[in-house]
Amino acid sequence: MREVLDELDRRYRAGETVAVGTVVSTFRSAPRPPGASMLVAGDGTVTGSVSGGCVEGAVYELAQEVMGDGTPVLQRYGVSDDDAFSVGLTCGGIIDVFVERIDTTGFPAFGDVVDSVHSGEPVAIATVTEHPDPSVLGQRLVVWPDRDAGTLPSERMHDAVTDDVRGLLDVGRSGTLHYGTDGERRGEGMSVFVNVFQPPPRLIVFGAIDFAAAMADLGAFLGYRVTVCDARGVFATAARFPGADEVVVDWPHRYLAAEAAAGRIDKRTVITVLTHDPKFDVPLLEVALRLDVAYVGAMGSRRTHDNRMARLREAGMTDDDLARLSSPIGLDLGARTPQETAVSIAAEIIALRWGGRGQRLGETDGPIHAHEEPVRSVGSAARKI
Repeated sequence: MREVLDELDRRYRAGETVAVGTVVSTFRSAPRPPGASMLVAGDGTVTGSVSGGCVEGAVYELAQEVMGDGTPVLQRYGVSDDDAFSVGLTCGGIIDVFVERIDTTGFPAFGDVVDSVHSGEPVAIATVTEHPDPSVLGQRLVVWPDRDAGTLPSERMHDAVTDDVRGLLDVGRSGTLHYGTDGERRGEGMSVFVNVFQPPPRLIVFGAIDFAAAMADLGAFLGYRVTVCDARGVFATAARFPGADEVVVDWPHRYLAAEAAAGRIDKRTVITVLTHDPKFDVPLLEVALRLDVAYVGAMGSRRTHDNRMARLREAGMTDDDLARLSSPIGLDLGARTPQETAVSIAAEIIALRWGGRGQRLGETDGPIHAHEEPVRSVGSAARKI
């Protein structure tokens, strides 16, 4: 929903009624991930996408119906057996889209959700997308780490969903939870889609060089909150790094240690060390490699890498510590320019995040996307069109 959040907020505050279709489950080569949303306004305006164009027309028609009668619908879209080029997913994937009406009466806590997202406070919307009782379908809870808003039909249901949503909030992941019809954890019949809104993950780029400027630009494009840090104030200026959210003049190891102590480093944080200067690199990596972060990479030649590893071992780093270091940084793309090198680094980060192998897809077999979900039954009939 994040991609339509601002437009939804504008229309919500104006008192309009809209319909929003959200991808809640994907199977095989689906074009958009869970959480991708499409907003349909009363004037016919469309914002966002659930499939990159494959089924938007069908979702638009369904949204018009839902906006009119207020009854939410969980609908499955997949390839037609007769004609893969009719309205459907030509990629061969399947998506479940939950379409619901949103207005000030039905979703009074939505304004609080938007305020939290804009302030960087973690928040999640939990929506019942499957239940045999039609009156339960579409009911919502808004959950923060320390409070919640909304109600579900039973205390058991409310408590189970709230606890599990906080678990998803902690790891920053959206997803579908499954329960018995009264919230039993070992049951089936009720599905709850949890749309998690976390502050963007951090990318900290150490070293105020041209490669850092390219990395900052690409990091911002990928959705990271980018910090560039260097001890040399003459180079670490906002004018030289327009793609960064902040530019910090400080000794790298001191800055990183302070950020970690303040709780501003988490499991999603990406750290790139581009200084290739031992007096900066070694103390910094001593700190970085002991943190629970997503990625630590360091730039340098093979000779620089070997020298750096020796210095880190002398400083007391273990083999397990050093195994977490991506060095020389990036994938072997034959990159030459700062921009190409930034793509190489980003490719490695993405591959490690999702379990990719960095090979040409044309030379591989099997599913394109890793961690595919098995097809499961849904409450509404699959619509193959």
